[in-house]
Amino acid sequence: METKVCIIGAGPGGACAALQLAQLGIPSIVVDKAVFPRDKVCGDGLSGKVLTILERIDKGMGERLQQAVFKLDSWGVTFVAPNRIGMDIPYRQDYQQNKTDPRGFVCKRIDFDNFLVDEMKRRPEIQLFEGTSIDKYQLEKDGYLLSNNDGSFQVKAQLVIVANGAHSSFTKEVAGIKMEPEHYMAGIRAYYKGVKNLHNDGFIELHFLKNMLPGYFWVFPLPNGEANVGVGMLSNTVRNKKVNLKKMMLDTLANDPVMKERFADAELVGNIDGYGLPLGSKKRKLHGDRYMLVGDAGFLIDPFTGEGIGNALYTGRIAAQKAAAAIQANDFSATFLSAYDEDVYRILGPEFQVSTKLQKLVKYPWLFNWLMKLGSRNKQLKELMTCMFHEVDLRKKLGHPMFYVKLLFNR
Repeated sequence: METKVCIIGAGPGGACAALQLAQLGIPSIVVDKAVFPRDKVCGDGLSGKVLTILERIDKGMGERLQQAVFKLDSWGVTFVAPNRIGMDIPYRQDYQQNKTDPRGFVCKRIDFDNFLVDEMKRRPEIQLFEGTSIDKYQLEKDGYLLSNNDGSFQVKAQLVIVANGAHSSFTKEVAGIKMEPEHYMAGIRAYYKGVKNLHNDGFIELHFLKNMLPGYFWVFPLPNGEANVGVGMLSNTVRNKKVNLKKMMLDTLANDPVMKERFADAELVGNIDGYGLPLGSKKRKLHGDRYMLVGDAGFLIDPFTGEGIGNALYTGRIAAQKAAAAIQANDFSATFLSAYDEDVYRILGPEFQVSTKLQKLVKYPWLFNWLMKLGSRNKQLKELMTCMFHEVDLRKKLGHPMFYVKLLFNR
């Protein structure tokens, strides 16, 4: 088979790239080793970015997501510092006056990813091959020859969009990006039923508990009275301190004075599973001759919140736009595709920088406590935190030192 664009991976980043290309009238082939619906170990949180991007591609797709029954509407995030001071950060400042248009959701990846696969199947421009692994990548003069191990499946593509996740062999072997423990997070996830005191407006919770620093504990409410519960911690900390994340989480649920009460009648549903999160705390080269890396395959997870789905969608759409430009110019060189990196880091870079700083603050509980105390009564800081989840002009201010001076002295 031959195609202008082949997308490896049908998760959020790959699906978004294919759907944006289809909207531009460009056909693509999408290949995924899994057969959908399939589960993915994840925090299951969809920030306001997700709906924003889907609506930009196709308003109807955004409407279908809002009407889907498999998700819980979520209006924001609750951050809880080691001193137990909490701060609610809504995805939209005026949400309490207008609850007819939710921007964030929580839903299991088995459902959300399958929703995107169904959206791809609506589009005649997209050919989706499930249960097929791309194991070999051969760069030729006129494109990449992609195939499975025995060569029974082959695709010749002028351009490749790599969106097959954190363990992508293409990322490692072709792009040369390796796992670095100081820029990588280890996580575990479990589903519980019957957790008490979940936020009435579906806010997801990030708890920076003393015994877990510099990691954090999360509780994300789900439909049907369930919650996604987990722990995330930098891999170098896990390795250096020989941390058992599963034991740490279970000990916290059993002994922490607040969590012990909230989980007193909770029941574990299924297994406790682990996964890795490649973080965007380091700038990397996301392109080369005839390829671009999207989402987790480009190590683009938020260093502070662990959000990856929204960033995967953003980069998937940007990659599709750059692919369209490359096709029009008939130029698939690394030089031409460098514009992809420029756009990704222009749009997501400020968030990564702020999140990396916040991630480092967690190493100093007294400072993080102070920041949260200040944020609970400082409108500017609250807006700064909100900008990590929602597109606002405030991001432009992040590069100006005077913004931080005003932040510190305007209490």
